Amino acid sequence: MDIKQIQELVKLINKTNIGEITIEEEGVKITVKQKKDPVQKIFTGGAMPSYQGAAAPPPAPVAATPAAKPAAEPKADNLVTIKSPMIGTFYRQAGPGKPIFVSVGDDVTPGKVVCIIEAMKLFNEIESEVKGKIVKILVEDASPVEYDQPLFLVDPS
Repeated sequence: MDIKQIQELVKLINKTNIGEITIEEEGVKITVKQKKDPVQKIFTGGAMPSYQGAAAPPPAPVAATPAAKPAAEPKADNLVTIKSPMIGTFYRQAGPGKPIFVSVGDDVTPGKVVCIIEAMKLFNEIESEVKGKIVKILVEDASPVEYDQPLFLVDPS
């Protein structure tokens, strides 16, 4: 099963009420679960997953301090959120030294790759489903993401 087939499977699961599906092909078993609850990653034995051979930095601690809202921030009611279709590690570029897929202010169109999410040693390209301008990037590079976690805010106007 290749990455495109897995991505299509995940999209299909997201659009339906199927809770879980398991596929076994050529000795490889893949289970896709749809979860609404927060998921905790637990690694038992072996090494932690890495990004193309380089060790992933530990996740940054979450700050509990309130932040002041900038005055120039666009109205949130018209923004579209690009969400993570899976659990994994978020990357803004294809590899070390490669160009960043999108930055704040960049225009996106449906089908444009906006990031990569690594899951089980597979690098999944995440494409925009909307046309607009990237207003905010909500996730730090090389940090873990959950299913349905907001990644980008896009202004469709």
